[in-house]
Amino acid sequence: MPMSEVSKFNGNHNSSMTEQLRAHVRTYGQEHLLEFWDQLSVVAQNRLADQIRQVDFSELEQLYQGKTIARDFAELASRAKQPPAIRLRSEKNPVGREEAVAQGIALLEEGQVGMILVAGGQASRLGFPHPKGMFPLGPLSERTLFQIIFERLRAVGKRYNVRIPLYLMTSPATHDETVTFLDKHERFGLPEEDLMIFCQGTMPAVDAADGRVLLAGPDSLALSPDGHGGMLAAMQDAGCLDDSLRRGLEVLFYQQVDNPMVNVCDPEFLGYHVLAGSELSSQVISKREPKERVGVVVAVDHRLEIVEYSDLPNEMAEMRDGEGSLYHWAGSIAVHEFDVNFLVRMADNADALPFHKAHKKVSYVNSAGKRIDPDSPNAIKFERFIFDLLPAAERAIVVEIDPAEGFEPVKNGDGKKETPETARVAMASQHRQWLRVAGATVPDDVLVEINPLFALDADELASKIQPGMQIDKPTYFQ
Repeated sequence: MPMSEVSKFNGNHNSSMTEQLRAHVRTYGQEHLLEFWDQLSVVAQNRLADQIRQVDFSELEQLYQGKTIARDFAELASRAKQPPAIRLRSEKNPVGREEAVAQGIALLEEGQVGMILVAGGQASRLGFPHPKGMFPLGPLSERTLFQIIFERLRAVGKRYNVRIPLYLMTSPATHDETVTFLDKHERFGLPEEDLMIFCQGTMPAVDAADGRVLLAGPDSLALSPDGHGGMLAAMQDAGCLDDSLRRGLEVLFYQQVDNPMVNVCDPEFLGYHVLAGSELSSQVISKREPKERVGVVVAVDHRLEIVEYSDLPNEMAEMRDGEGSLYHWAGSIAVHEFDVNFLVRMADNADALPFHKAHKKVSYVNSAGKRIDPDSPNAIKFERFIFDLLPAAERAIVVEIDPAEGFEPVKNGDGKKETPETARVAMASQHRQWLRVAGATVPDDVLVEINPLFALDADELASKIQPGMQIDKPTYFQ
């Protein structure tokens, strides 16, 4: 939540300070926020006052009135070109794979790589009443998403004999439980000094009809996380950017917690990023159909942008190139690499990450203190998106990956796509393929799982198993 507005009210609320608080909210037409004040305990009054003092009501009013991102996507489509890209199986790539891998390995071995993990989401759509990172997903091990990602990071560090710090972003809804969970499991082997956990900010939801801040309860504003774009301000406030500079880091690898297939700190991806002189690089997949639910990366006036799938005009989605393939093919999977100096520069630019409006259903209490659960969108939420940094980045590129090797997110509790089951199937399929490349025999219907601390890839696996190994029952390699 913005911090610039109010620091006038401190301590317990005597009558004078209460009047100051009332005068302050009255200035912005938000008197209703204190409607239940006299009914609250001192603890509840302090909680509500603390929330109010964090709100920049002037900024909020400007955002509601329209000072947010508003794009003419049809006009953008007319100017959008394909982004500079490293394509799979292309002979036209400016840099070869071997050169990129060598460069990435050098960067890792020199201790110049860190990682950002965004883990502010709850697993409500999965029917799991905890942070999503705590969701058990291992096909055989039932390792949680946190454990899968932490152990992969440790395995990379072990391979290149380097410590890779992790900057983990939570939200107010997930922070305390995440900290407790990771402490209980000793951070899955990650040294305490190499894990910095920081919490993203929040923004109040406002009534779509009049811009008044909604109350979630008599003593609480209706607050929501400020989007993954809130990462930048939160990292700066928590000292993560300073820590990155102190450690001599050059590049920060970024992923979200819901994708267990990500090749964490992949040397090839790092190498392409460095050799291109890119300040922000993004992994992408080739879209399989025009309206696939991924944002599309495009070049507009020689700058990269992401157009969300919901904003993509049909004519833009359906465009084909001379070979009949989708012209706008580069589907974003929310895996990026940032130059540390670029993030530091952007953190000092207040306009680098503008707010977007989202019309949503938000429960609230009315003037009678009754909870209202609306049937249709009634409120405006304000969010920042980290991909809005793309146009500001110099020499930004995209790097295509095979979805089977890096993209199977867990978003839905049921359905055909992006479920825990589809992710488990993808993980087991990848690991069967590694085993076959390593010389083992494993039928398609046999479940297998490989812990990255046992083997990070097929090449390492080949050194760990007997040639001609027969696998005919569920097997977890750890």
